[in-house]
Amino acid sequence: MTALPDIAETSVELLPATSTASDRSPYHVYLDSLTSDESKRTMRGCLNRIARLTAGVDAEQWEQLPPTAREDFGATLHWEQLTYAHTSHIRTLLIEQGWAPAYINKHLVALRRVLKEAWRLGQMSAEQRDRASDLPPVKGTRLPAGTHVPPESLAAVLGVCDAAATSELETHRIAGARDGAILAALYSTGCRRAELTGLALADYDPGTRSLRVRGKGGKERLVYLIPDAMARLEQWIALRGRTPGALFPPLRKGGHLRIDGRGRPVHMTPRALGTILDARYAQALVARRTPHDFRRTFVGELLDAGVDLATTQALVGHASPATTARYDRRPERRRQEATDKLTLPKARPPRSSHPNNVPRTDG
Repeated sequence: MTALPDIAETSVELLPATSTASDRSPYHVYLDSLTSDESKRTMRGCLNRIARLTAGVDAEQWEQLPPTAREDFGATLHWEQLTYAHTSHIRTLLIEQGWAPAYINKHLVALRRVLKEAWRLGQMSAEQRDRASDLPPVKGTRLPAGTHVPPESLAAVLGVCDAAATSELETHRIAGARDGAILAALYSTGCRRAELTGLALADYDPGTRSLRVRGKGGKERLVYLIPDAMARLEQWIALRGRTPGALFPPLRKGGHLRIDGRGRPVHMTPRALGTILDARYAQALVARRTPHDFRRTFVGELLDAGVDLATTQALVGHASPATTARYDRRPERRRQEATDKLTLPKARPPRSSHPNNVPRTDG
């Protein structure tokens, strides 16, 4: 199969035409069913990439599309007309991109969910849905993404935040206190970036040094701040004030909190959190780290300290202990120690200096 039938032959010039109104589009209905903004962004990206691959839109054509067309490109695909031949080919296209198995399987999950919504909307039969959804997951494993956060680099970045927090400029002082509290909270809790940016002031309980986090699937859990992290958070709240709203809001010029129509601090986006970390690490002149790197470090530090897998899993909100175990650094350390028992033989001079013993060059 080299191309898909009519449903995939979407003309770039005709975009962003859609097959159905948004309230009848399985694409929109599925995205509207997701409760987390981060989940909506992730799955919208998956569906848009599927539609782009299916339509054969290359990078140059993609950049020529207006932002509004790229935002909901997935709505241009007639999902309700997909057959097993189509979805099987889509799976092949995803594999050909060279992406990690878990990343490909996330796209397949989004595909299956849209097909289910098409069935719920009465746009395809149960048999059509089941046949089109009958796709095996892509097998294979990759090492966990990211890297460890060295204590030395984190100390350097906290130093940058502290220097800003003692600045005479109010903008620098407020941003420094906030960013120092963010870094400390990431290190102390291992929260996902969407979980941290979703925190409200009411989620903080100083009595138990805890934060109430809303994770994937709307599941709530409590995470805890070490004393030094709590001290930084208290310093930030003293500047932020006790107005209900986001715990870590974005700032406007002059260091003022960004607020909504009711005067409450609004939540920053997960992407904005990553931008803040990039800027602070650049100021500290150390290699950048991502919010996920802090999460990976949190898991590794707990397991290194002897905390059991079940407790660690509960603290980070993983659905499966197998996911938590992937970040366990102890087996890797034992393998490295085993390899270090080998000794490379020392080089010795050739037995003879006869010209004929000189090895020939490659090629």
